[in-house]
Parts: sequence; C-alpha cells; structure tokens
Amino acid sequence: MKESYLEAIKLIERLHRQFLEVVKTELDRNGIEDINNVQALILFNIGSDELTVGELTNRGYYLGSNVSYNVRKMVENGYLIQERSPHDRRSIRVRLSEKGLALCNNVAAMFERHASDLGKGISNPQELQQAAESYRTLERYWADLLDFRGRSPLS
Repeated sequence: MKESYLEAIKLIERLHRQFLEVVKTELDRNGIEDINNVQALILFNIGSDELTVGELTNRGYYLGSNVSYNVRKMVENGYLIQERSPHDRRSIRVRLSEKGLALCNNVAAMFERHASDLGKGISNPQELQQAAESYRTLERYWADLLDFRGRSPLS
C-alpha cells in the first residue's frame, strides 16, 4: 500500500505541474503574455460569478499562490473588475471584464478540445470518473487528517 500511495502522490504533483504547463502553452499559442497560467485558471473558475477575494481563497483552488496578488495583477491587466460591495463597504467583489470573459471562453474551448481528444480512444468517461473518485478519497482522507490535527482518523 505504501508504494502505491507514494506513487499516487508523485503522480498528483507531476500532473499538476504538467497541467499548468499545458495552460501556459495555450496562453503562449494565443499570444497572451500579460497573465500567467494560475491567473487564467482563477478567471476560469470565477466564470460568470461575482465573488469576494475571501470566497476565492475559501474555495481552495489556489493554495500555494497569493490570491490577493493575482487579483491585483488581473485588475491591473484588465481581466477583472473590482468593486466595493454595496452591502458591506469593507468587502471587495470581483468579476470578469470583457477581456477576462474572452480568456475564460478560450480556456473553456481548450478544455472542450481536451475532452474531445480524450474521447477519441485515449480514455473513456468511466476511467476518468474512477480516477476522480480516487482523488476525492485522498482529499477526504487528507482533510480528515487535518481535522484530527495530524492523527490518523482511523486510530
């Protein structure tokens, strides 16, 4: 079990880095130089929503990156519109600008191409669902470890 667990961890790390490189290549292919791959994924995950920076952080998609810094850069480069909440003046809400929506659509089209390619015999939905369930199992296990402050939830 230990070997399988360690292999899964290595694969997750490697796949994450490789996926970010795929997104970076897509940005380069489209001549987009004023945003990085992590920022492009933040835009994609915001989509048509209007969120606070805190909500972005709480969604947990951006661990290891500074969400506030990335939001500031995306506002500066015209991908996000930032406004104070009319209900709570301390809260700042963000939404995609037209430029951000265009990039979001570009990333969505990339995912469509990937799904189409995978469907041409590289993989099938059942295999991807099984992989996703394995990732969810690890996610729940690690979340339980954090809830138990490092103690195994099984002990």
